[in-house]
Amino acid sequence: MSEIKKQVLSANEAYAVDFGDKDQLPMPPGRGFAILTCMDARLDPAKYAGLAEGDAHVIRNAGGRASDDAIRSLVISHKLLGTNEWFVIHHTDCGMETFTDDIMRGLLHASLETSSVDETGWHDHGAGPGSHEGDFIDWLTISDQSQSVRADVARIKGHPLVPNDIPVHGYIYDCSSGKLIEVSDNA
Repeated sequence: MSEIKKQVLSANEAYAVDFGDKDQLPMPPGRGFAILTCMDARLDPAKYAGLAEGDAHVIRNAGGRASDDAIRSLVISHKLLGTNEWFVIHHTDCGMETFTDDIMRGLLHASLETSSVDETGWHDHGAGPGSHEGDFIDWLTISDQSQSVRADVARIKGHPLVPNDIPVHGYIYDCSSGKLIEVSDNA
């Protein structure tokens, strides 16, 4: 068993001891909203949005982008579980700003091993084989945080499965201060 697996299982044992009545939490989020945000480990939506277990849905992916799957989750969140307000929260210093679709595809062509980055860019160190399957994925990279938030909010608001009356708010989480900075709908 890996050391990480041991740590996770040990932490779970400690958590389960004090689980209490959390099994009584209802499936719909108690505060009726959802957050779409990045998977970056530095972000703790429970802390920066003041959440307790059962309060809100938190949907995470690379960049916090409004991908088809993220929209699928938001639609389920609303249609089946009653959320009626959504937040799109990107963040400063996001890894999705450090590469393009072409860079990612090139790295995947070379190998499937973990790459590294330095001041000269991304480098693949794997022995291969790689794959061309990444050619068919839109990696939803980010070149401008504010613009990507606006694009994601607009995509969600304009989606045919999203009711017009759901407020969708856009923010950038500042990794240096912990503050949420609102992104206006206007460029």
